Amino acid sequence: MSNNNWLYNATVVITGASGGLGKGIAMKLINDYNCKVIGIARNEEKMKQVVAELGSKSANFTYQLFDVAKEENWVEFKKYLEDNNIQPDVLINNAGILPKFNKFGNYTIDYIKFAMDINFYSAVYSMHHLMPMILKSRTPAIVNVASSAALCALAGTSVYTASKAALKGLTEAAREEYRGKCYIGLVCPGFTKTDIFSGQGEHAGTANKAIDMVSTACDSMVSKIVNGISHKRDLMVFGIDAKLMGGGNRLFAVQTSKLSSKVMEISKLPLFEETFKD
Repeated sequence: MSNNNWLYNATVVITGASGGLGKGIAMKLINDYNCKVIGIARNEEKMKQVVAELGSKSANFTYQLFDVAKEENWVEFKKYLEDNNIQPDVLINNAGILPKFNKFGNYTIDYIKFAMDINFYSAVYSMHHLMPMILKSRTPAIVNVASSAALCALAGTSVYTASKAALKGLTEAAREEYRGKCYIGLVCPGFTKTDIFSGQGEHAGTANKAIDMVSTACDSMVSKIVNGISHKRDLMVFGIDAKLMGGGNRLFAVQTSKLSSKVMEISKLPLFEETFKD
């Protein structure tokens, strides 16, 4: 890659960097743009694996282990950056969970808060506390990874959709508030072949098989996202399912949601059983 691109040599903070899209984005930024990446996650063994896979580029990757859903951890992380004279240039909020498909009324309030804290408030905390530092960069940037669910609501995803739609709204408003001062991008990927369905419990295997036909390979999604960021795209919708959901929702919002949910129901997949149970 050309070292004339604004990303070259940038210092990047990435949440959820121990696996899936976060790990892939971190490694691609390091290998293609010589970025210095600070990965954030909770699993140290997985972080050590990232270091091992980077080989000769491993010095470009460091990590911090903490729960992104707790504000006090971001306060401490900001102090860590300041104490070590680290100037972050880019913040990528990628951490997230996909709750089990279910009716809204079946989720406990505690679980709803848990999902919102990870999918939405973690980005609120990181942006709020790191924004002043990032704005001092010569190439300030924030990228939030939402989901195709933020574009079109499906039955069984009320909590997930709410959290990602909130992240989408926050990103879009901040983008205009800081336009010309900081690049703020939004990524809405469709189903991607990662371990995001691990939270579906006993139905995780069925879930992966069910979405194989519309899923995008992780490496391909990573390449699309990093390419979009390198060109400072405001909105990145990747994956055939995401494009169909986004396009359909813009033209026929209620009908698209209704049709998609009906397809889920008639599929009779165990994954969606609780969503449509009377």
